[in-house]
Amino acid sequence: MLRALSALLLLSTAPALAQETGVQAETVADGLDHPWSLAFLPEGGMLVTERAGRLRLIRAGQLVEDPVTGVPDVFNERQAGLLDVVLHPDFESNRFVYLSFSQGNTVLNRTAIARGRLNADATALEGTEIIFQAQATKPGGAHYGGRILFTTDGMLLLTIGEGFIRPQQAQNPDNHFGTIVRLTEDGEPAPGNPFADGEEGDAAVWSYGHRNPQGIAIEPVSGDVWAHEHGPRGGDEINRVVAGSNYGWPERSNGTHYDGGDISDHAEGDGFEHPLLHWTPSIAPSGMAFYQGAEFPGWQGDLFVGALAGAHLRRVDLEDGIIVGQEALLDELGVRIRDVRTGPDGGLYIVTDEPEPGGAVMRIVPANR
Repeated sequence: MLRALSALLLLSTAPALAQETGVQAETVADGLDHPWSLAFLPEGGMLVTERAGRLRLIRAGQLVEDPVTGVPDVFNERQAGLLDVVLHPDFESNRFVYLSFSQGNTVLNRTAIARGRLNADATALEGTEIIFQAQATKPGGAHYGGRILFTTDGMLLLTIGEGFIRPQQAQNPDNHFGTIVRLTEDGEPAPGNPFADGEEGDAAVWSYGHRNPQGIAIEPVSGDVWAHEHGPRGGDEINRVVAGSNYGWPERSNGTHYDGGDISDHAEGDGFEHPLLHWTPSIAPSGMAFYQGAEFPGWQGDLFVGALAGAHLRRVDLEDGIIVGQEALLDELGVRIRDVRTGPDGGLYIVTDEPEPGGAVMRIVPANR
């Protein structure tokens, strides 16, 4: 795998330097239009989603001109479009690729998941089918969530936003607005879910009371699932995801409404799960990864989050799984960081959410490299 990946890492010769932190970002490939997510292929190269509905292949450090075919039709307006791309844990044997996307039109739309088999030369998804559609639709083009995570038990978690215009629905576990759902690999409600009997909530719902969660990952020390979500004006959150728990939106937030209206802060005894960390003013977090590579030993186990509004990479310093500090990296780039991934080579990669040709995949390396 590492030999194959080495061909991918033909990096540009004009790195952007972050002198004060000792790291720099080198371009793996650019020319992308609002890329949203990436997945590393075991044979080398990577798949990258573009919000407009294209799945792109980067091979040997070059963006392949023709998009991968077989992608479902997506609704692309404002935040809506093609979102996450994740490989099945047994991808090398089954070639399954999972895509999250917004489905529908301006009047009625929702978050969905499609699955297809990537052909041998990675140019097409074959047999693509929609395996999950969020229950209840909404108008407009905002707040889809859309991050996918396979957990160690082989189940699939999907984050779903509350649609922006219907925030109160996040307090209702009978629908999927403002939830994290837990599914089988085929898109069915997973066994053991907290509302599996369907009496007090939808059988797919794992947690609720979320606003617009766009990052989810497994914390390596505890094995717990962590997720982050956008707050309103301030109040972005990192949470430990607990089955059946209510995270408070829109009843609780450490931010305020866009019109300045007050929202009650999280407080002890309020009956809601409280964030591990919150940001005011907002950084608009997107994508997250716990670093477990060898290139930066001092970062082992730390959490990395892309910042859209803050236009930087946020490092959350962890000691034995406990948050002890944080810092902003690469803010001199001035780009919206949409996704963060640890590569199979142990490197840390970011996706910059910029219009063509500025959208790029970049790799973080030591400044003295």
